[in-house]
Amino acid sequence: MFNLIRRDVILQKRQLLIFIPFILFFIIMGAPPALIFLVASIFIPFNTYAYDEKVETNILLNSLPYTRMEIIASRYLGAIVYMILSIGVTSLALFAFNKPFTITDIAIGSGLFLLFAAFTFPLFHIFKPGYITTVVLISFILLTWIAPPIASFIAEHFTTITDFIVNLSIPALYTGATLVIIVGYVISWGITTVIYQRKAF
Repeated sequence: MFNLIRRDVILQKRQLLIFIPFILFFIIMGAPPALIFLVASIFIPFNTYAYDEKVETNILLNSLPYTRMEIIASRYLGAIVYMILSIGVTSLALFAFNKPFTITDIAIGSGLFLLFAAFTFPLFHIFKPGYITTVVLISFILLTWIAPPIASFIAEHFTTITDFIVNLSIPALYTGATLVIIVGYVISWGITTVIYQRKAF
């Protein structure tokens, strides 16, 4: 299964050359560190899915001595591995440009990435190839744009929820958020595995 994860990097050698300029663009534009960590984490996993859509890699993968469960596991575990590597590279870039960031920024960026991956990874196996990558990218841009107004609306009109969150201690808040993210990611993993095992190639 390690070879499946490594395959994603080998196939994207040229695209990885764009990775650093891509991150530097967001840093120079003064984007919030949490957003930079989020986009950096998304780069490799979603490029992999986009590549696989174009060349119908799933037909090749299913001819190799790997089970469908292992193929999906490599996607989900690979996403975590690439997220960690992306955070490391992004941290170095922010440090080089003297841009301050905190552990909270890393936690928010990685948490949002895992939630976004949990929601979108199953979609790549539900919808017809060739369209889903575009839909996912547009959805990401729209969510980035409308998330602040939605958060403000909830804070103003759902004061019970806001008060409950505000009254939580920092450890309780982080623990709760971590559990929600882990459970969501595991459920998504299970759903994608079931979909993929039933799919005909």
